[in-house]
Amino acid sequence: MTFPSQADSARWLQRLLKATRGSTRRLALLGLCSASVVIAQVNNEGVSSAAKDAATESEEGIPVTDKLTIEKCGACHEQDKKGNMTRISWSRTTPEGWSQAIKRMVKLNGLQITPEESRAVVKYLSTWHGLAPEEAKPVMYLPERRIVDETLIPNDTVRQACASCHAFAQPMSWRRSKTEWKLLQDMHIALYSQADAQYRRPADPQPGSPPAAPGTPPVSNGQIALEYIQKTAPLHAMEWGSWKPRIRTPYLAGKWLISAHLPGRGDYVGELTVTPAKEADSFTTSTTLRSLATGETLTRTGTGLVYAGYSWRGRSHGPAAGAAPDDPNMETRETMWFSPDQKTGQGRWFWGEYHEFGFDVTLTRAGTEAAVVGIAPVILKAGTRGAQVRIVGANLPADLKPADISLGEGVTVAKILSASPGEVVITADVASDAVSGRHDVGVRSATLAQALPVYQKIDYLKVLPETGLARLGGDTHPKGYGQFEAIGYENGPDGKPATADDVKIGAVDVDWKIDEFMAVYDDDDKDYVGTLSPTALFTPGLEGPNPARRFGRNNYGEVWVVATAKNEKDKFGQPLTGRAYLIVTVPQYQRWDQPEVSQ
Repeated sequence: MTFPSQADSARWLQRLLKATRGSTRRLALLGLCSASVVIAQVNNEGVSSAAKDAATESEEGIPVTDKLTIEKCGACHEQDKKGNMTRISWSRTTPEGWSQAIKRMVKLNGLQITPEESRAVVKYLSTWHGLAPEEAKPVMYLPERRIVDETLIPNDTVRQACASCHAFAQPMSWRRSKTEWKLLQDMHIALYSQADAQYRRPADPQPGSPPAAPGTPPVSNGQIALEYIQKTAPLHAMEWGSWKPRIRTPYLAGKWLISAHLPGRGDYVGELTVTPAKEADSFTTSTTLRSLATGETLTRTGTGLVYAGYSWRGRSHGPAAGAAPDDPNMETRETMWFSPDQKTGQGRWFWGEYHEFGFDVTLTRAGTEAAVVGIAPVILKAGTRGAQVRIVGANLPADLKPADISLGEGVTVAKILSASPGEVVITADVASDAVSGRHDVGVRSATLAQALPVYQKIDYLKVLPETGLARLGGDTHPKGYGQFEAIGYENGPDGKPATADDVKIGAVDVDWKIDEFMAVYDDDDKDYVGTLSPTALFTPGLEGPNPARRFGRNNYGEVWVVATAKNEKDKFGQPLTGRAYLIVTVPQYQRWDQPEVSQ
């Protein structure tokens, strides 16, 4: 495989643009990546040879059948006898991907479309030219706006080629034909010099691969990345073939049981009532959440729209806007993934200028059967006697005996203090040799899997997120905050920390502070970047420049967020500590427009 030179790429793009100059035909730019566009030429008359080559497809397309989509897109995307529309029929993606594409059409090519029409087109494309639930689930962290260390990237070669400028979940949120993937790569080369340089860079030798024969041209990052993504994210996949005949109007109306976690505030349980709205696939919601730590009750109302039968996008808000930036009464955006059987859901309800706050939510459809949704306290130490435990659920039986409740091997229910349909309170004894791990909680036939961590000792702390990002602001730009929490872990059977068999125990009572990250001598970042509250809420400093800093720099910097356990000790008798790396950077002066697609 050879790549065109930068000069050839520029000439290729100029010829393609020149072929349409002065013509009534329009050149449509369809966004297929967060920082990329691909060229779509539709009419065959007067089209350059480069454009004809770009439209050549060897794979079977997915016909477009929606009249509004054909009307709005047909001026630039020609439809063949099979109903395939150029470029569109050889791509599949999420609601955010199609929404982004339409916005580019409007901004760059003058597409005339109303918000209502745009929503209808996005709904159609996201459903019938979208992703199967199994394809969407691994990349849900992108529309959920999570800061994560991506695990989808197979190796550093693909990372350099595809994830140097944007999240790897961005291309992995798409499925394309081999031709479309190649055209996307070619367009990166034509438009972005940094992408061209990354693609051309010789790839590092793969582990276990034999050395290349003398005189063999080196394999580039671009070659390996293209072959990987063509194979991993094809247009036609078993998951899509299985899902397409199963697509149906979602039936989500009714009551759902909520189990949620809000970093910095702990666990919540509650109920979500979903009511059908006037439009198909649209709903209104009413939510009640109760904190297991403090008993605080939150109420929320909102709306939601479901794409492809499983992909929820919505908004909700409390009775009054919160005053503090981390107040859970703030208006939230909701991104959730529902299982194909429509019995469970999971996702994130988030808010903040940079989406830095949010509930991690799990939903279970409520029925007439008993169900367990939460437990408090969330951890038990081996050897504990008479621990009071609250089991929260729905339709729980009132005529319980201690033998009806199971908390796993080594944990004995001593007494039932109270029992109601919504909550059972018991006392429990934990044997000194109780099996460490996350125990199931059972109330007769109702079970909440891996809900109760039982441990011998906490071996180490992990501060989450392990890599954080905050942004300066406060004068002319909004601040981007950071919320951290300290989680205790017990070494697993191998006796080693940070391995796959370790047991996640839960939140640990700690003291918080900021330490210097030694990147530059005498820069004293910790004195300028911001402050950390007792609940681990990081508030960044003002945007600069700051005359008090050396060289009058902004208040950006790199620091450690350090947690020191109040009660847990290491093997030397010293308090356990953990730390996370935090980057405090300048405001995001330009926002890439990809707002929530449903509201």
